Amino acid sequence: MARRRREEEHENHERWLVSYADFITLLFAFFVVMYAISSVNEGKYKVLSNSLTNAFKNVTGEPGGQPIAVIQGAPLLPVKPIAKPDKLPEQRKLEEKKVEQRQKMKNVATDIMDALQPLVAQGKVRLLETSRGVTIEINDSILFPAGQAKLQPASISAMLAIAKVLAASDFPITIEGHTDNVPIATPQFPSNWELSAMRATTVLRLFNDGGVGAERLTAIGYGETRPLETNTTVEGRARNRRVSIMIDSNRPEEPTELKDGRPVGQ
Repeated sequence: MARRRREEEHENHERWLVSYADFITLLFAFFVVMYAISSVNEGKYKVLSNSLTNAFKNVTGEPGGQPIAVIQGAPLLPVKPIAKPDKLPEQRKLEEKKVEQRQKMKNVATDIMDALQPLVAQGKVRLLETSRGVTIEINDSILFPAGQAKLQPASISAMLAIAKVLAASDFPITIEGHTDNVPIATPQFPSNWELSAMRATTVLRLFNDGGVGAERLTAIGYGETRPLETNTTVEGRARNRRVSIMIDSNRPEEPTELKDGRPVGQ
C-alpha cells in the first residue's frame, strides 16, 4: 500500500506541455514555409523589375538579375505617321476651282469698287465679304427718289459701270432691295414689300440691258425685315434703305428628286 501511494505521488501532471510544444513547433514550421514562399516571390518580382528597367534604359541587367541582350548602336525605327487617305483627284480639282473662282470674284468686286470710288469715299457704297461671296451695298439715296422705284439719271451711269464689270464674269448675281420701317401705301406700292422688290427688279433690268445674262440674275425684295441699324433714328433709317448686290461664289447644284423623303434610286 505504501508503494502504490508513493507511485501516485510521483505521477506527471504536466504532460500537456508536450502537446503545446508540438503545436508551437508546427506553427513555427508554418511561418518558416510562408516566409520562404514570400522570399521566392519577392526575388522573382525583383528579377522582373530589373529586367524591365534595364530594357527601357537600353542597358544590360544588373548583377543578381537575369541579363538582357541589347544590340548597341542599332538604329531606332522611325515613327510612321498615321497615313490619311488622299483626297480623290476630283475633290482636289473641285477645291482648287473654288479657290480660283473666289479669287476671280474678289477681283470683280475690286473692279466695281474702283468704278464707284467717289461714292465709296462718301460712304454711299460699301464692300462686304461673306461666307457666300462678296456683297456691294449701295445706299438708295443715290439710286431712287423717296418712295419710288425709278432710277435717278445720275445713278444710271454708275449702275452701267457695275454691269460692265459683271458682264465679263460668270458669277450668279443676287440683287436685294431693302427699306426702312416707314409704311407706304400707294396704288403702285401697297407696302414696303412691293417697293423693295420693284427697286431690286429695276436694277436687275438695267444689269441685263448692260450685258449681264438674265440666267445669272435674281431679284429679291426684303422690305423692312432685315435692317442693319435701328429705325428709331433718321440716320438708321437712311442706312436701312439700300440695294445690295451679292456676287455669289456658289454654283447652283443639280436638283435631286425626292420620293417618300429619300432621293430617287435609294
